Amino acid sequence: MRKINTPIKIGSKMVKNRITYAPTVKFGWSDNTGIPNNYFVRHYEDRAEGGTGLIVVEATCISPSGRLAPSQLGLWEDAQIEGHRSISDACHKHGAVVLVQIHHAGYNTHPECGSSRGPSVVEWRDNQTEALSHDEIIAIRNQFIDAAKRAKIAGYDGVQLHACHAYLINQFVSSRVNLRTDEYGGSLENRTRFGCEIIRGIHEACGSDFIVSVRTPGAEPTVEEAWAIADTYIAAGADYLQISGGIGPEEINYPEGLPYNHIVWYGTQMHTHVNGRVPVSVVNGILKPDLACQLIEEELTDTIDSARALLADPKWARAVIEDQEYVTCRNCKVCFWSPFMEHKCPAVTQRYKTDPNCVDYLL
Repeated sequence: MRKINTPIKIGSKMVKNRITYAPTVKFGWSDNTGIPNNYFVRHYEDRAEGGTGLIVVEATCISPSGRLAPSQLGLWEDAQIEGHRSISDACHKHGAVVLVQIHHAGYNTHPECGSSRGPSVVEWRDNQTEALSHDEIIAIRNQFIDAAKRAKIAGYDGVQLHACHAYLINQFVSSRVNLRTDEYGGSLENRTRFGCEIIRGIHEACGSDFIVSVRTPGAEPTVEEAWAIADTYIAAGADYLQISGGIGPEEINYPEGLPYNHIVWYGTQMHTHVNGRVPVSVVNGILKPDLACQLIEEELTDTIDSARALLADPKWARAVIEDQEYVTCRNCKVCFWSPFMEHKCPAVTQRYKTDPNCVDYLL
């Protein structure tokens, strides 16, 4: 048996293999209620049925005023729970462990949803932001915890904090854009306080058997700083780290000639640093089964996060595990789900056109 097909314990749950589906937002699939519809259920069930061991449902906002887009999914109110229950039930039928990524856009909030607010007043993408008050920070912290409580009621096995990609939790840990002088700014301890309070609050509210994953940068702005940030999350009770990009690293020299890119390399360095305290996952550009297997076999990571490979073919996990044929991601950079331009992945479009079960789905 390939090592990538061996189980791994994450938190209190046993995941059947080392392939996970990374969260990818489906802009425009829902309306402004934030309630998942059948498109989402079928989408995630497809990947669970295709053999993926752990699925992370896309960025789901904890507040209507912190959304990345008006159509973003939500867990800010009880009316959204049943839609999410449909997703978790569908994935559990196929033996997948299922988390939902909880999120606040902060400075990146869509203007139709709210103002650009975060830790400080800074110039952000040609706009000036607004600083959250201390009371507002506490309120948002509690909204994250309340969203996790709803996630548990909805049947999810845990949540993933979206603490990278320049969203709110990432903004707090970054000394570049967190200029606060109170207990939520300045030192590393203060800048990570917001995220750590959320982690502890979720475990207190949902119990120790409810997984709390953190998607965190591998360099912010250095790998050493990213390691220190991750250490605080682990100390606060994080069960799993999934490593990606952040607000932006400094110039970092990483080895040439590797079969994977610098974001994966950041993840492998985090894996070495964490040294088994919690499982670590790597992501970005892992499109070939051989590379996925190599990363696991060489013990460079504990799990493989897949996004584009599983978008192109929901059965990609089986291709990795069982050496089956698969639909290849063409690496054309702008995925079918991009909100910014009219573009459809050729592989996905062809499959849905030829599959009678999918002709009413996504086209």
